[in-house]
Amino acid sequence: MYKMIDGIKYHIDNIDEKLKENYVKALTDETFKKLVKKLHIKEDTAIKNTSKLKNICEQLKACKNCKSLLECKNEINGFVLYPEVHDNSLIFSYVACKYKKKFIKDNSYLDNIYSFDIPKEIIGAKMKDIYTDDKNRIETIKWLKDFILNYNVDENKKGLYLHGNFGCGKTYLVAACFNELAKRGIKSAIIYWPEYLRSLKASFDSDFEEKFDKIKEVELLLIDDIGAENTTAWGRDEILGPILQYRMLEHLPTFFTSNLSLKDLETHFSITSRNVDVIKARRIMERIKELTSEIKMIGENRRN
Repeated sequence: MYKMIDGIKYHIDNIDEKLKENYVKALTDETFKKLVKKLHIKEDTAIKNTSKLKNICEQLKACKNCKSLLECKNEINGFVLYPEVHDNSLIFSYVACKYKKKFIKDNSYLDNIYSFDIPKEIIGAKMKDIYTDDKNRIETIKWLKDFILNYNVDENKKGLYLHGNFGCGKTYLVAACFNELAKRGIKSAIIYWPEYLRSLKASFDSDFEEKFDKIKEVELLLIDDIGAENTTAWGRDEILGPILQYRMLEHLPTFFTSNLSLKDLETHFSITSRNVDVIKARRIMERIKELTSEIKMIGENRRN
């Protein structure tokens, strides 16, 4: 009998002989020898899997001298391919190393945070990494630390309307606060408002209700960059209004970041492409004011 390998015809006996030769040669490597012994498999199973087992040994050797995920040399960062025996056959799967396991454990709190169109550096924000060298940020930092310290789901606690110049770190600060609370199991959502509205409008025939309810009902909510969207009656009255009304009645802390002051935001909401409606804009603003404390933060643009 013959078998084609890489376009070349080999006799079966020659293939078996070559596999056996590779296996015997591999046994001269102490790591390979220990792995085969540990698996307690028949010799023919080990012979058939010599190539994979040798690859695993190379990964294990790399792991032995590795000191961090940054030094990982394996095919998949933080993981090593490892065999398990099932009915004298080998099943191969990826197993996390000790550094990867620690990383997963240390970052498991991120599962408590839902984000929509938010940059990675914002999602991973940490209170300990916040810049305190700008005195204009001190009031906001103190407010957020107090919020973290005194947060209790049974209290009627207000969120924050944080406005100021572009790039001064408003979203990062609130995200760091949410991440700290996520470590205590508190669920939150951070959404970039202009893109969220566009996505919601496009989801009428699919998951509209799921997207809408998730934001409306989440324990902590940050509506990021409100006022940057194009004002429409639908976005203002059918989406934002019901979200704010529900959260106000349920005493759910709600945060906003914006480049607009409350006064400017009211003007923004009053003008649509079709008409001017001061009354409906004022209703939205009354809810925002009921839900939040206001802080103006003018600081250095750290995005440059």
